[in-house]
Amino acid sequence: MSIYDELKDTDINSDLKKNESFLRQIFKDANDVIFRNMNIGQNKKIEFLLVYVDGMTTKDAISEYAVQSMLDTVNLEELEKSPEKELQKAILKTKISITEVESLNNLQECVDKMLAGETILFIDTCTKAIMLSSRGWPVRGIQEPAAETLIRGARDGFVETMKVNTTLIRRRIRDPRLKIKYMQVGSRSMTDIALIYIEDIVNKTVLKTVEKRLNNIEIEAILESSYIEEMIEDDNLSPFPQIENTERPDAAASALLEGRVVIAVDNTPSVLMAPATFISFMQSSEDYYERWMLSCFTRAIRYIALPIVVLLPALYVAVTQFHPNMLPTQLALYVAATRANVPFPPYFEALVMELVMELVREASLRITTPVGSTIGLVSGLVIGTATVEAGLITPIAVIIVALTSLASFAIPSYNFSTALRLIRFGFIILASIFGLFGISAGMCILVIHLCTLKSFGVPYLTPLTHFVERKSDLKDTVIRPKIRNMVHKPKYLQVERGKK
Repeated sequence: MSIYDELKDTDINSDLKKNESFLRQIFKDANDVIFRNMNIGQNKKIEFLLVYVDGMTTKDAISEYAVQSMLDTVNLEELEKSPEKELQKAILKTKISITEVESLNNLQECVDKMLAGETILFIDTCTKAIMLSSRGWPVRGIQEPAAETLIRGARDGFVETMKVNTTLIRRRIRDPRLKIKYMQVGSRSMTDIALIYIEDIVNKTVLKTVEKRLNNIEIEAILESSYIEEMIEDDNLSPFPQIENTERPDAAASALLEGRVVIAVDNTPSVLMAPATFISFMQSSEDYYERWMLSCFTRAIRYIALPIVVLLPALYVAVTQFHPNMLPTQLALYVAATRANVPFPPYFEALVMELVMELVREASLRITTPVGSTIGLVSGLVIGTATVEAGLITPIAVIIVALTSLASFAIPSYNFSTALRLIRFGFIILASIFGLFGISAGMCILVIHLCTLKSFGVPYLTPLTHFVERKSDLKDTVIRPKIRNMVHKPKYLQVERGKK
């Protein structure tokens, strides 16, 4: 058995030297773990040991508000005469100016608290340690999320510190029924997770399911919220995301007010929202900040972009390769003329151009923003112009691929847009083999898959598939109603009435 296995069953020893020796073995070669020995009292009989991780604590809080306050207010003469069992109580009764002070019973608790940024105070002859709250590490400033910019709306965004993120949500929902449950996931990372919901409107079944799946996660480390998303979603084989993620506090607050559950993960600015539906991925926070007529028009544009993203290149391949008689005569003659000197079939054109566009998109994302946007624009123009002039690609193919890529940016959710882009390649392959029949078969498979897909028990296509009993939910799909008319919670979440 290693020393790390012994840690779980090791209680705090009354001998301070033994505790220090054991901890020094645990943190061997960990030079950022600081051991600070002190002797106080008139005869220097009382031995203290402070242990903390350098860089994760606020040293001023410990030196000024804990140690100094304790030494200034303690009666050293009486303290030296205190019995062993009363010594710790006497220390706790001193005016330690720290907001959180807690007694710890074993060394496992001490190590866990230390690695979370707390300072541990060991006292000789005492079989308990004292935790002094001292968390403090560099924090990124609150800024607007680069991936979710809005014309109108709040400019703050989540950061990598979970406590800051929960505070941003609390600012928007000042309701005592807003509950935040803390838990830890990851046997090595011990990542802090916050399960957030509003007690009286949350779907209790969804809440229990989320909590159960979180407790059943077995993994060494959680480095980003995507780890949690992949391990608790219903269908890992589906290309469609079943959990929303956002970096905007107003979007998370809106999800909570609808009766959904929000999961905040430490060390990442993205929070998760469950359950998610097809409709929710087509909505944006800005829809509710602009006038309702403008929001309806914007949503209509998104739904027009949806079939363009998925089907337009496949339709081009199917029509030009199998069904040219479906085109108007002049257009059919133009397409035939442009294809006269092109050595590649339509499906090869579409696949190659789509792959090139994905390459440009990926390259622009990996470079700094000003340079990346320039590279994307220049490479698109140069590649498109050069391939047409070289006779490798037809002009209409370039237009089709450019329009498809442009339409994909109209989808608010990046994860959902990525799934649609992936499916597009499948439709191109089906169209190249079976023509329009292949596209029809692919659409049937896609609709069947979406109808069977669920997110924590909620059908993915709701309320479209349950419009008879959930007619009120249809008002906030393609059409965004007036705010004064949105007085009911979504029925698919089975929550009580209340204002949104």
